[in-house]
Amino acid sequence: MSPKSPVSYPFPWAPSPDIPADWRTMREGPLLEITLPSGDPALLVTRYKDVRRLFADERLSRNTARYPASRISANNDLFGDPEIDNDPPRYLVERSVVMRAFSARRLEALRPVVRQITADLLDAMEAGGEGAELMEAFAFPLPILVICHMLGVPPQDRAKFRALIDGYLSVSALPDEEVERCRIQYWDYLSELIAAKKAEPGDDLISELISISEEDPEKLTDYQLQHWVKTLLIAGYVTTASQIGTGMAVLLNRPAVADELKADLSLVPSAVEELLRYQIMGTSLGSLRYAIDDIDLLDGTVIPKGSTVLLSVESNMDEEVFEDATKLDIRRQDNHHMTFGAGIHFCAGAALARMELQEATDGLLRRFPGLRLAVRGDELVRPVGGFLAGYAEIPVSW
Repeated sequence: MSPKSPVSYPFPWAPSPDIPADWRTMREGPLLEITLPSGDPALLVTRYKDVRRLFADERLSRNTARYPASRISANNDLFGDPEIDNDPPRYLVERSVVMRAFSARRLEALRPVVRQITADLLDAMEAGGEGAELMEAFAFPLPILVICHMLGVPPQDRAKFRALIDGYLSVSALPDEEVERCRIQYWDYLSELIAAKKAEPGDDLISELISISEEDPEKLTDYQLQHWVKTLLIAGYVTTASQIGTGMAVLLNRPAVADELKADLSLVPSAVEELLRYQIMGTSLGSLRYAIDDIDLLDGTVIPKGSTVLLSVESNMDEEVFEDATKLDIRRQDNHHMTFGAGIHFCAGAALARMELQEATDGLLRRFPGLRLAVRGDELVRPVGGFLAGYAEIPVSW
């Protein structure tokens, strides 16, 4: 363990769009004792090779609500649900059903939709003058409209469920009663949405999942169906929106790198991967697990049975794996970052997120070659107490 531990987690962010200083030093030991926002203790696995291996280790359970695991938030269960089994073999059955939504055929059919939504949003930005607030004008609407289209959610509902999701993902930002209100209303909203789809099916993912559930309830019960729709809406909206905005802020705060990309937009895919590796809007809170047995790490250090464990996305900065790891290198090759997780828990929506990030980055830089931050990078503000840490507002001009 580090002599400085336990330390408060998540680490405080740097004032400019940069990585926290702790990300550079946290790998002195393979485990770091941390204190979660709830005040509960946990262990953070710090090194890339350990983290990658542990993503596939079934001795680390994701069913934290079924064990005496530490809490992320003192007043919000977040994704903990004792009625949902997030471990194999049950998890693999449900995941195989949901993964049908992200087949290559379905995603390729979706690309023109993503491109058109992107173009429409850029048209509106351009018509508004020579500047905009990037989050509201572009980063939030793009993934919301895409996931609404994919799941068959009425676009007019987006403001409603956006507010509920913000409350649902509060770690410490909102009082108990507000968190509870959002959780109840979000679940009720999903119940009504699924009921409407059952009454009038459409050509969308929710209708397809309902059909599978009705044909074979052993694969997906009504409760599991609603759980997955809840998860897909959250993952498909807020994480991608945060990455679009914060990734662009990090890029524009480095004008030389931004100019390099503008001069050669064929670099957009590798630039998107590098900005994902930087993981500049998230933390490792989503990787919460519970050790159901002693687990040896590569150097012989043992994670004791009964520990609450986080698998560090900050291990994307491990110098043993990534050369010059703290440098933002948009030409980086073999960029096997773990921002989407790994193994059986690799993010089901990763391909969709990559498509949106690529279309968003290419679209913004192609439409606005002079795109730049309208404020200094260190003036951008991250919200406090949320599950994610993307910037609340990103003023840009062109």
